[in-house]
Amino acid sequence: MARYRGPKAKIARRFREPIFGPSKALEKKNYPPGMHGNARRRGKESEYAVQLKEKQKAKYTYGILERQFRLMFEKAVRSTGITGEVLLGLCESRLDNVVYRMGLARTRRGARQLVSHRHITVNGELVNIPSYQLKPGDEVSVREKSKSLTAIDDALSSNDKVYDYITFNKASMSGTFVSVPERIQIPENIKEQLIVELYSK
Repeated sequence: MARYRGPKAKIARRFREPIFGPSKALEKKNYPPGMHGNARRRGKESEYAVQLKEKQKAKYTYGILERQFRLMFEKAVRSTGITGEVLLGLCESRLDNVVYRMGLARTRRGARQLVSHRHITVNGELVNIPSYQLKPGDEVSVREKSKSLTAIDDALSSNDKVYDYITFNKASMSGTFVSVPERIQIPENIKEQLIVELYSK
């Protein structure tokens, strides 16, 4: 499946947030990209533009393309609960995201690669589909043959984040997706209601 492979710094500057992780370019140029740079006069954005930008931010953050994101929104609409919060919960329940949250990769892109290259198991079975939707109670582990990977060791050594909806044991390189997170547990700076308003038009 196609993925965004363009300049990451440009996207981070567009949203003025480190979408793909820490960015030196964002620190140096904390204004949108463009040939006129910070001198360009920008008028007030329309309601549609604001909503569209929020959807794009969410898609870039989780590494999801439009068709798949739209299907996830439709699933969220059919589910019980607040649509926007359910949508983010579905994004957080993706296997590549949980691998990233566990600290097995420095970025979601790296986590997606671990999954695609068959380094990750779910409940003891190899799963190489990054978009695989985890259910509460699912156990996610690094495959035995892959536990010596330098990339995983480096990621784990620099990770100290803990999430209430995930348990993880560094020694065994395995953890459990305890529950679908509530909105307050998701650290991403995304205004999900704007996305709901955009798709509801």
